[in-house]
Amino acid sequence: MGRAPGLVAARDPAPVHLHWRSILLVFVGGALGAAVRYLLTLSVPPIAGVPLITFLINVTGAFVLGWLLQSLALRGPDEGRRRDLRLLVGTGILGGYTTYSSLAVDTDGLIAAQSVGLSILYAVATVAVGALASVAGIAVASGIARRRAGRSGR
Repeated sequence: MGRAPGLVAARDPAPVHLHWRSILLVFVGGALGAAVRYLLTLSVPPIAGVPLITFLINVTGAFVLGWLLQSLALRGPDEGRRRDLRLLVGTGILGGYTTYSSLAVDTDGLIAAQSVGLSILYAVATVAVGALASVAGIAVASGIARRRAGRSGR
């Protein structure tokens, strides 16, 4: 006789997002990433009214995330230390470091300053360059893996 829909047997493992260890890894990583982002935004003023540090944070974060996830995927399944690293660095640190909510606030600030064209350019450029940066990160990780495989004779 089967279980009723929605019920989970006691011995079924809980999903990763319900493990306290996973939650703690994301929490600690997010706090670190947000602190780094905050310090960077304090130390780099807007240039000609454009908050370029938010742009640079989002683009570098997208690159590193692409590199990290591709590197981890090429090394094996998402379990054990690879999963912990993905949660700590990818979801936590880089999730706290990158800040698309600040992109929205910065874009709104440019609109409020009567720079509608610049605000559109800023928002579109951030998303487009961020997407290209993540693809570049994936390509770099793949290239490194190919070189390593070539050296080891695989």
